[in-house]
Amino acid sequence: MVLAAIPSPSTGVLHVGPVPLRAYAFMIIIGVLVAVVLTDRRLRARGQPAGLAADAAAWAVPFGIVGARIYHVITSPDAYFGDGGHPVDALKIWHGGLGIWGGVAVGALGVWLVCRRRGTPFGLFADAAAPGLVLAQAIGRWGNWFNQELYGRATDLPWAVRIDPAHQVVPGVSLYHPTFLYELLWDVGVAGVLLWVDAHRRLGRGKLFILYVILYTAGRAWVEALRIDEAHTFLGMRLNDWVSIAVLAIAVAAILLLRRPVDPPASAGPTLARGDGGPTPRPAAEPVVQAMANAAPAREAEGGAAREAEAGQPPTGHPTG
Repeated sequence: MVLAAIPSPSTGVLHVGPVPLRAYAFMIIIGVLVAVVLTDRRLRARGQPAGLAADAAAWAVPFGIVGARIYHVITSPDAYFGDGGHPVDALKIWHGGLGIWGGVAVGALGVWLVCRRRGTPFGLFADAAAPGLVLAQAIGRWGNWFNQELYGRATDLPWAVRIDPAHQVVPGVSLYHPTFLYELLWDVGVAGVLLWVDAHRRLGRGKLFILYVILYTAGRAWVEALRIDEAHTFLGMRLNDWVSIAVLAIAVAAILLLRRPVDPPASAGPTLARGDGGPTPRPAAEPVVQAMANAAPAREAEGGAAREAEAGQPPTGHPTG
């Protein structure tokens, strides 16, 4: 007997007249806003201009959504091109179905274009964006809850999610592992680790983003193993698992072998932007004042020597021969 379970929303759509407002889309929008605000703050701390994150998001979001949808359709083609599938459904993104690796890869292309135009090192931007990106992924997982999708195997655990008959993978079974919630919590933890590492360790430029990839794929592996939604398999494993393993291996090799410039610690104070887009701290006032003080006696000595020369006397302190 199950004493507790997470209820599912009765609907993921709110109709305002003829206009459907979909919770899935709202979760994506909220996630993007959180990512932009956090990334903008972190970029400004690295000497970059305000608004750069928003400019990049204007390119990265549409690029990422297209890439994520293409990845989903490629890795789960039966729902669209198999028996009883409808190819036009591949365009109905509001029904859910986004593949994170397609979104990250194609979205990164949009960011790279903006960085190239603005003269910002791509690795610097990627490091600044990593915590916000994984938080956006966490928020987006609530959209799966509203859509009653991406849950795991049947379970009677107290935190099982209750799925209505229309969305049940196993007919008659209503309680499943809430794998979307597991991934959400993992993503929040990854964001916390990234922020801590960035505050206490200076990694090579681009390595914080690689650390995000490593941590995310490690969590995705065990979450993916619990899921029971339809997916292509290869050698007994889901295709997404193989992709995660490959991405994880590449990321581990990169963080071990890559030698990149190390950014100076992010400063809360004002900075000047170098020509290469990196932060250059403003010179402190004390050294300037000290230099002026040291120069004053020298100027006085030069003036005294000039006055003595005009009076026909040899400069004081110099040998007369």
